[in-house]
Amino acid sequence: MSKLPKQVKIVEVSPRDGLQNEKQNIDLETKLSLIKRLEQSGVKNIEITGFVSPKWVPQLADSVQLCKSIDRNPTVNYSALTPNLKGMENALDCGVKEVAVFTAASESFTKKNINCTIKESLQRFIPVLELAQQNNIKVRGYVSCVLGCPYEGEIDASIVADVTKNLFDLGCYEVSLGDTIGTGTPLKAQTMLNACMDVAPIEKLALHFHNTYGQALANIYACLEMGAGIIDSSVAGLGGCPYAKGASGNVATEDVIYMLDGMNISSGINLNKLIETGNWISQQLNKINGSQVGKAKSP
Repeated sequence: MSKLPKQVKIVEVSPRDGLQNEKQNIDLETKLSLIKRLEQSGVKNIEITGFVSPKWVPQLADSVQLCKSIDRNPTVNYSALTPNLKGMENALDCGVKEVAVFTAASESFTKKNINCTIKESLQRFIPVLELAQQNNIKVRGYVSCVLGCPYEGEIDASIVADVTKNLFDLGCYEVSLGDTIGTGTPLKAQTMLNACMDVAPIEKLALHFHNTYGQALANIYACLEMGAGIIDSSVAGLGGCPYAKGASGNVATEDVIYMLDGMNISSGINLNKLIETGNWISQQLNKINGSQVGKAKSP
């Protein structure tokens, strides 16, 4: 029985997840302009940056400056990635009202990505969540590799559900389920989501599907049929996958909105303005637009 939602919350991740892998240095003005254009397209939830070590992610070295420079729209929710207590303290100083922490459903990926076990990564989040709760800041959790890992292959859905439960137990208000390398297919996506629905209501689970193998929209649709109503996406499909050379990363927001519009599912986003934004940022980065809809509707 299909449980398609009537409306969907889009979390736009291009300013952080989309730009962080770009090799060329992107200036602050371009980042601020991207955020402003996304707002003008009707996007209400934007992950704007991450408070991470500039040594590891040089593209996000201007996170403090960016957060202090934004002309905040009271109707928009701006969030930032805070992998540790130092990041959380920086976010607090910058007046960020929502932060995100991230772990994975794969031990190998967690060790290579953040140099610790899954259990240790969750332990590291305790002081972050405590400081956030003391200051009335919402915390979102990310789980990477929910449908596959570059080192371990397929991931058991029960492990994803277990990590998801741990994040909710720590105090996360929402958990985003990431198909980091984009190897998932629709039935596997449903199986994984079903396992997570045993530990949390569907209203608190987000889909963060990469399009490396061209499956992201199909996987999103399969989960929409189960009642999923939160989708992470990136304008122009920005964001590469470092484990699949030359492959695309995040699903393009334009493609998601085109599909939702065609299903009469409301997102509150103006597709034409979004396409303009995707074309604009692609030009700034001197890249081919990674959105199929963006390319099809380009002048």
